[in-house]
Amino acid sequence: MEFHVTLSRPVAAVATAAAALLALAACSSGGSAEEAPASAATAGEPAPVTIQHAFGSTTIPEQPENVVTLGWGSTEAALALGVVPLGIESQTYAADEHGQLPWVAEALTDAGAEPTMLPATVEEPAYEQIGALAPDLILAPYSGITAEQYELLSEIAPTVAYPEEPWTTPWRDVITTVGTALGVPDKADTLVGDLDAQITEAAQAHPELAGKTVAAVWDLSGTFYVYKAQDSRVDFLLDLGLVSAPAVDELATDEESFVYTLSTEETDRLDSDILVNYASTQEEVDTFLGKSYAQAIPAVQAGAVANITGDQLIAAMSPPTALSIDWGLDTYVDLLSKAAATVK
Repeated sequence: MEFHVTLSRPVAAVATAAAALLALAACSSGGSAEEAPASAATAGEPAPVTIQHAFGSTTIPEQPENVVTLGWGSTEAALALGVVPLGIESQTYAADEHGQLPWVAEALTDAGAEPTMLPATVEEPAYEQIGALAPDLILAPYSGITAEQYELLSEIAPTVAYPEEPWTTPWRDVITTVGTALGVPDKADTLVGDLDAQITEAAQAHPELAGKTVAAVWDLSGTFYVYKAQDSRVDFLLDLGLVSAPAVDELATDEESFVYTLSTEETDRLDSDILVNYASTQEEVDTFLGKSYAQAIPAVQAGAVANITGDQLIAAMSPPTALSIDWGLDTYVDLLSKAAATVK
């Protein structure tokens, strides 16, 4: 049976070149996480499956048995759907000494699994190491791979890229893409539904968020970044009842699909009810808020700033994944709620 899927965009970092871009670009369902992970060969429906993406389409001719996950979120989606990847791209942001994010490390420990940790992508994926694993599927639905890199990866195994732009795939689409590729689309839909219910419950518990405008920023190494409404972390803020501030679009440039730099001379124009500020440490928060261009931002003047502090919390929500929502949602919403409470 062959079926075709065209993914939509329903709702959904830069320290040195690679680690910081991931921090800007990045970054469990209780029921699914408790299930014993299986091989992809026993996970669900038979292939072939064809998935449309930014570089064309990819057909997965047989039920995948050896899966490699690249980029952000696909590892978590596979684990939450009961499949332990054969190879996982190491993370350099918010990760442990093995390159594993905390919720991934927890899931692997629970599964008693020790997959191969592949080198993190700096300029190119680790083609040689990936090829040595002889995968039959490479998942990169939330990544920054180029057309050329996609072609090279496709010589190793069928490769699934992002649906439209790099680093912008909504977290729900990451899960459903992975589920479709693994032959368990119904299970993926159920997982998304469970996570949506958790998010809806959090939003309903915090009606003070509803309808307030928000801008999400990161002041990194002297460069002031504003996340666009297309970015998955902003999309997640909207899921919680917030509204993207019109000023975010009005000031946007075309330099990146998900983020832009804003001149420090224009920060007074970044008008929103709430400012979400990402920072690795409290020292970074204090430094940013003490700068004259931060003081010019209306939400800073009003004290309506949600400081999302700490690399792991930032990674958990920027954007969220199939496993990180459980890990960080309550803390995240509490910080947003405190900022919203100051809005007149």
